[in-house]
Amino acid sequence: MAIDHELLKILACPEDKGELLYFEDENILYNPRTRRAYPIREGIPVLLISEAEAVTEEKHAELTRR
Repeated sequence: MAIDHELLKILACPEDKGELLYFEDENILYNPRTRRAYPIREGIPVLLISEAEAVTEEKHAELTRR
């Protein structure tokens, strides 16, 4: 389920308050500065630091190449 682009404009990382990158195919919002991926569950972004997944160097490189 895609997230509305207007909603994406106002969403921010709860940790550094910066912009998040949306990867619909992975169902995540990604912060390349903190290297955390926030899940999207049933179309709802879960922007809790405790729910974020740390991203490996390899995965970070893959995501930032897109």
